[in-house]
Amino acid sequence: MAEGTNNSGLLNVRLVTPDRVLLDATAEAVELPSMSGYLEALYGAAPLLSELGAGEVRLHGGSAGEQTFFVAWGFVEVLPERVTILAETALHPEEIDVDEARVALKHSQDLWNEAGDEQAKYDEANKFARVAEEKLASAEGRH
Repeated sequence: MAEGTNNSGLLNVRLVTPDRVLLDATAEAVELPSMSGYLEALYGAAPLLSELGAGEVRLHGGSAGEQTFFVAWGFVEVLPERVTILAETALHPEEIDVDEARVALKHSQDLWNEAGDEQAKYDEANKFARVAEEKLASAEGRH
């Protein structure tokens, strides 16, 4: 076996934003939001590179224990022994400003109502709404 190879059955997990490293731990499983829906990474998984959506990253077992983080946009790389999450935004649920998220949700609804015939404006409004809704759900423990 190669030097430094992890044979514990645990994934090495890193959650990084442009500002900070939120997590560097091990986990038995990692659930995360991709642009095409939630996926789960387990030890030994086939390599995957995916665009990150908005939602919760959930960690199970290992040194991470049971933890959740709100994330929005970025990329995730899954390798057989490692998951690296590069997120534009990532927060512990208790770091989420609920009032700010509610204002953002209202703003997204206003954008949607003003979009008229412009598909790009609907897409932008939906993107803002998704982030705000997922932040609220994470802060309120609804996932």
